[in-house]
Amino acid sequence: MKFLSEKNPDTKRSYEIVDEGLSKKAVVVIVARCEVLYEGRARSRLAAGDRMLMVKPDGSFLVHQDRNLDPVNWQPPKSKCRAYIKNGLLHVEGVRRNPPERLDVEIQNTHVASYFIGEDSKDLEQVGYEADMVDMVVESPDLIEKGFRPTSREYATPNGFIDILGKDKNGTLMVLEFKSRRAGTNAVKQLKRYLDCFEDHKEFVRGVLVAPSLTEEASELLNKYEMEFKELKPPMEFDGDKNLTLDFFSAT
Repeated sequence: MKFLSEKNPDTKRSYEIVDEGLSKKAVVVIVARCEVLYEGRARSRLAAGDRMLMVKPDGSFLVHQDRNLDPVNWQPPKSKCRAYIKNGLLHVEGVRRNPPERLDVEIQNTHVASYFIGEDSKDLEQVGYEADMVDMVVESPDLIEKGFRPTSREYATPNGFIDILGKDKNGTLMVLEFKSRRAGTNAVKQLKRYLDCFEDHKEFVRGVLVAPSLTEEASELLNKYEMEFKELKPPMEFDGDKNLTLDFFSAT
């Protein structure tokens, strides 16, 4: 059986479902009224409330409340999880040895007990980040301006790593800082710190902030520092899209 779910099972039946799901290395999901006790690097106790518990085949053990994105308690992958009955109540426990930690959930009333055996071997593909913008410009430098030539990527300076160091068509050195979202004054100040590393450079060095948009304050600060802005949107398509063209990446 790949999927099993029962509403309002008693303690014995809840234990059978959870234990079976754990033994089959399934994703176990329990909605229950419970108390939560954690002991390890610190100690915490969560009084009785309705929560969702999730145990994954990799040993991850999560306790979610009806608010907030993150679990209120959790144990990482490779934890050893088990179910047992003590004093007439079902317990679900996640333990790991290094560091020694124990997460114990005492279930007072089970609303739903379930497990699911799925197949999922895919890795998450992500696009639209600064690194994708850098890749895009390295492959098509003219997106910055005609004649631009990247010479270094992640160029190390005392103030951090420059996204792209290059030269324009006239041989003038250019420092490019990329932001995948609307850039503010912090981005401008970061670019300025990179330019400060070239104070001993005999010739003028161009600083260019590359982003989809710019705040008004950032624009004013760029003008003050005599730096430039290049409007460029990050790629939002995956590599497998055969209809993708460079027109998609053009600055607006």
